[in-house]
Amino acid sequence: MLVLGLTGSIGMGKSTAARMLRRLGVPVHDSDATVHRLLARGGAAVPRIDREFPGVVRDGAVDRQALGAVVFRDTPALRRLEAILHPLVKRSQRRFLGRCAARRDPVAVLDIPLLFETGGERRVDAVIVVSAPAAIQRARVLARPGMTSDKLAGILKRQTPDREKRRRADFVVETGLGRARTLRALARVVRLTRGRLAKGHASRVWPPRSPFSPAVKQPHA
Repeated sequence: MLVLGLTGSIGMGKSTAARMLRRLGVPVHDSDATVHRLLARGGAAVPRIDREFPGVVRDGAVDRQALGAVVFRDTPALRRLEAILHPLVKRSQRRFLGRCAARRDPVAVLDIPLLFETGGERRVDAVIVVSAPAAIQRARVLARPGMTSDKLAGILKRQTPDREKRRRADFVVETGLGRARTLRALARVVRLTRGRLAKGHASRVWPPRSPFSPAVKQPHA
């Protein structure tokens, strides 16, 4: 099984691309959805966040707006939040990949918004970056409820620039040219990835190597 990472800056069409990949028969792990579950009532992150950020948990769930107000311009607070959430998200990703491997899925995708920012490229065989012109990106984001130019600027400041994401990507999928073009581009990525597997290319990230086992260098996908 080969593991692909899907990423892209805010407003670039990553959620749409994830839905299209599922239509193409590829299982996708949604990191954002995992975070929502972790912050919801009964979520594994709620007790720790309640201790670390008093006042943001209400009725047993994290008030995302209240939490966002605390960490939006406070980098140390954001890092403390990430230290809580990121290990839990990675655990969910490993369970997902285990299920995919058990089903013998040839390709699985980890949808990770901050893939490069968190070193996620080391946990996948190849990276898909979705991208669109800045004007389209801005129009998409500002159409969201509650979004402002100031909020958008703050979000973009924390994200790796689109040009850098494109440079580091294995595949760049343009999403500003219409959904049909995007779907065709993603289908090509899936076809190429499955073809590599059929030719005997082994995953360098799955199954995960035990820290106690000897290092074995595998070919890159």
